[in-house]
Amino acid sequence: MLELQNVSAYYRSSAALQDLSVQVDKGEFLSVLGRNGVGKTTLMKAILGLMDRTIGSIKLEGVELIKMGTHARAAAGIGYVPQGRGIFPKFTVRENLRMGTFAAPANSNGKTLEWVFELFPNLKEYLGRQGGNLSGGQQQQLAIGRALLTEPKVLLLDEPTEGIQPNIVEQIENVLVDLNSKHGMTIVLVEQNVDFARRASQRFVILDRGSLAAQGAVAELTDELVNRYMAV
Repeated sequence: MLELQNVSAYYRSSAALQDLSVQVDKGEFLSVLGRNGVGKTTLMKAILGLMDRTIGSIKLEGVELIKMGTHARAAAGIGYVPQGRGIFPKFTVRENLRMGTFAAPANSNGKTLEWVFELFPNLKEYLGRQGGNLSGGQQQQLAIGRALLTEPKVLLLDEPTEGIQPNIVEQIENVLVDLNSKHGMTIVLVEQNVDFARRASQRFVILDRGSLAAQGAVAELTDELVNRYMAV
């Protein structure tokens, strides 16, 4: 589904990713792990074309994306929930969600707002409320719902449970697991919560200093690896 080969990504002239190769199969749930500042968010931005310069190969279903603009990558089927949520604070919940439908493909299956409300029932109560007036957890639900309405082939999420109250963390985790296991959605998750990564993922990669440090089936995500590459 998604294949990166020898990808390096730069902020100006500084390499933040170095010669990274990662493959994500269709219907797979991949967790991207590592300490803060090792390149996890950079990896998400490189896939979306948001870096100053990216070299190498990034393919979605065999189609090369590396020279495409961000809007074209989104239209090709990459959904993104950025760190910090990225909602429109002055737009209502309804307006934020409608922004996702505008990016749906021409042959859309017609996912509706009601489908999002099945996943996140609380959002239905706040349709007319500005996004900036929601709690952090509700904003994250809104950001995920908006990304899903683009009907992505691959859903990228950058630390979606960071700084959120525990009850909504559990709900978000359950929704992501169900999207993958019941609906076959391909998911790439940047996460610090190793327990969640172990519960939800089939595979993992660990980044260190902008390079691939380890990867494998989630059963191979040992405490030794966690201590080596994630302990503060």
